[in-house]
Amino acid sequence: MHRSVLRGSRRKGAAAVAVLAAFTAALAGQPGAAAEGGAAPSVPALRLDWRACAGNGVYDCATARVPLDYAKPRGRTIELAVVKRKATGPGRRIGTLFFNPGGPGGPGTVQMPQNYGFFPKAVRERFDIVSWDPRGIGNSTAVNCFASPEEAEAWNASKPAGFPVGRRERQEWISAYRELGRLCDQRDPELLRHVGTEDTARDLDQIRRAVGDPKLTYQGISYGTILGATYANLFPSRVRAMTLDSNITPTAWTNRANDDARLPTFLRMGSDRSAAATLDQFLKLCGSRPTAQCAFSAGGPEATRRKFDQLTARLRKHPVGTWTYARTVADTISGLYIVHPGWTQLGARLQDLWRGREPQPAAAQDTSALPYPIPYTGEEQAAAVFCGDSPNPLDPRAYHPIEEASAARTGDAGRFWTWAAEPCATWPATAASRYTGPWNKPTANPVLVVGTAYDPSTPYQDAQAMAKELADARLLTNTGYGHTALLNPSGCIQAHESRYFISGTLPRPGTKCAQDVPPFSTP
Repeated sequence: MHRSVLRGSRRKGAAAVAVLAAFTAALAGQPGAAAEGGAAPSVPALRLDWRACAGNGVYDCATARVPLDYAKPRGRTIELAVVKRKATGPGRRIGTLFFNPGGPGGPGTVQMPQNYGFFPKAVRERFDIVSWDPRGIGNSTAVNCFASPEEAEAWNASKPAGFPVGRRERQEWISAYRELGRLCDQRDPELLRHVGTEDTARDLDQIRRAVGDPKLTYQGISYGTILGATYANLFPSRVRAMTLDSNITPTAWTNRANDDARLPTFLRMGSDRSAAATLDQFLKLCGSRPTAQCAFSAGGPEATRRKFDQLTARLRKHPVGTWTYARTVADTISGLYIVHPGWTQLGARLQDLWRGREPQPAAAQDTSALPYPIPYTGEEQAAAVFCGDSPNPLDPRAYHPIEEASAARTGDAGRFWTWAAEPCATWPATAASRYTGPWNKPTANPVLVVGTAYDPSTPYQDAQAMAKELADARLLTNTGYGHTALLNPSGCIQAHESRYFISGTLPRPGTKCAQDVPPFSTP
């Protein structure tokens, strides 16, 4: 799951024509019956008035107006910011590929343009690529619980960075998020109850209808996988092709439809174990390289692991400027998401801290060519979706013993991923509409599930579980590292995804792909 707006902004003849023609014909039927997706009242048809985005001639922008509450389609409406990049192959367009960049809280109007080059060339040629800021997020009608940027900054400064360490910091953390919930409940409590995944899946279906596609072609990464799985089970007859990359197990997200959660979502998913395993691989590979390739290397895997443990122990007692133990652990786990150049940069930051120097801030990204402005994406936006949708323990006092139990199994990663869900303990709202299953409704066409062996956020085991829980899915394994195969490229993965999106051809069962460039392979 993504924790930052800008993180990661970083394939003959007559036979082939016959396969594509048959696939297209098979998928070109009318949308499913009105009853599919539940017996919701009739929703007015959505109209998208596309226009060239200001300051960027290659993207088109539109605003979608949708019901806040699909049970009351003539009531209050909200706006969704939508962006499109047209297919680049003239005369070869198949339709629209919808993309959700994860989060929850990822603004598609920013992250799709930033990462457009990661989509396979064959897909960019044949599909318009459309993304949007989901309800409650970014440039759409957004959850914003502060009166000013200064107020938001002051709230952020009131809590420890990363996660709390010790009784005093735990009290500060819990108090800060209790206050955030109180502020949000005062601002727009009705909106908080209508930014969940089911409502967003219904928005996606409205946008699909508006672009004229009879069925959905979709790629979702991270949180976008649970959105895709929700759509596939609300509207199973409307699935043309769907790739889910870096998966969240549906039964883990929903706690098997049980609101009485004993473990936080990320521990149900296994994020703590997966992050610990990925960190171990980082230290092993770093240690097997010279310092010219990984600055933190201590000359061998075991020595580098010991060096990391020594660094974190030292930071517990003696922070380096604002770099506390907890901030360093959080930065380390986030730094594992993108292998190139992320792992090399992470090694350099850890080496700076080892030498007692504060790491230099990352260079600001050039956002001048983006089709939409960089929006406010405060923590309350992700919390509104996550906490409203996914059950977590409601007693703040439960998290410390859970943290200690997880840390006994997985070390520092357990502490980070336990506290990442604690804000939900005092969140004031639950989604009015929550899809909790079943997850095995037969879809019109099979789903392609992609999982990465060493993912610091969404474990490979969750991809295996997603492929089993869906009615008709094929698992494609990325044997590499990092969070999402999209942002950690593999030409093998891209070739399989391209064939699947264009002609419906799935990889053979058990197919495995390697990443193009191994970690630390260049200075």
